[in-house]
Amino acid sequence: MDAYDKGSNARPVPGEPEAAVPDSRPPEGQETSDGHETADDHGTPDSQGPPVGQTPSARIPQQYGDQQEQPYEGQQYGDQQYGDQQYDGQHDDERYDDTALAGPPPPPPPAGIAALSLPYQIAAALALAVVAVAACVHVGMVFLHVAPSNTVTKQHGQAIDEWIYPEFEQNWKLFAPNPLQQNIAVQVRADVRAADGEIRTTRWYDLSALDGAAIDGNLLPSHTQQNELRRAWDFFVATHDNANRPNGLRGALSEKYLRRIVVLRLDREQAGGRGAVVQQVQVRSRTTNVPPPKWSQEQVSDKPIVRQLPWWPVSEADRAAGTRPGEPTGTEASAR
Repeated sequence: MDAYDKGSNARPVPGEPEAAVPDSRPPEGQETSDGHETADDHGTPDSQGPPVGQTPSARIPQQYGDQQEQPYEGQQYGDQQYGDQQYDGQHDDERYDDTALAGPPPPPPPAGIAALSLPYQIAAALALAVVAVAACVHVGMVFLHVAPSNTVTKQHGQAIDEWIYPEFEQNWKLFAPNPLQQNIAVQVRADVRAADGEIRTTRWYDLSALDGAAIDGNLLPSHTQQNELRRAWDFFVATHDNANRPNGLRGALSEKYLRRIVVLRLDREQAGGRGAVVQQVQVRSRTTNVPPPKWSQEQVSDKPIVRQLPWWPVSEADRAAGTRPGEPTGTEASAR
């Protein structure tokens, strides 16, 4: 007897495969029980709908052999990836170079002297050449002035002194074994002719104190405020003896230099009142020793030493432009 009777309701024997269910559809070209004939043009199995009781989604995924279609997780095409990884476009500049099509960038415009026209370039070059030559000459003159006596200084000593004195005089007081330890105040007074024609003598003006007040609190004081008056007095003392007589050819030059400075300063201070004219001046110095520190055993005098010069008549050449009698001052000239 068979394991189970075909067409019957017998149960399959355990361990044996189930028998295939016979296809209930009639063969192609045969009529069905209801009288309809099957045809090939009714569509392929893929075009037919799902079996009764199943939804379209029940057919997905379909199985082909032993492989199952995987869900779409993103595919990579070239250097661009789509799907879960987003395209960032960071390599576009490396792959596409627009400058290769546009050509090299234009050169930058000229700057500096090259940007000027030809005449201005020539003028600027000449000005730079003059400044360079003047700087070289000045450095050479200073070198010959401070250098030991040699053939050049013996033959051209006067020309070197005329270039150096009095504005560029050199000294070694800063490096001396005993540096300057004194406070020197240069003071001046004058005989002036007032606007009413009366001659009167002014008070003493402490020019060093005025320079000190201008320097105090100034982060960038000028060289004139610091050294002009001080260097003029040092120049005078070095070229005169204790009786105030010149001891060389530079004595007259130092006297003229100091006189013109004090006359200019008196005019700035309007000594004797507005409109007064300086007729003669007298200069003096007041020297006091710098007190030593408390821990030092050195004893110095605190008594000031005064050196007073004779009266010097003031000529028209000693007056600065705009301060000579009959000439308008700076304020009056600007008003005109």
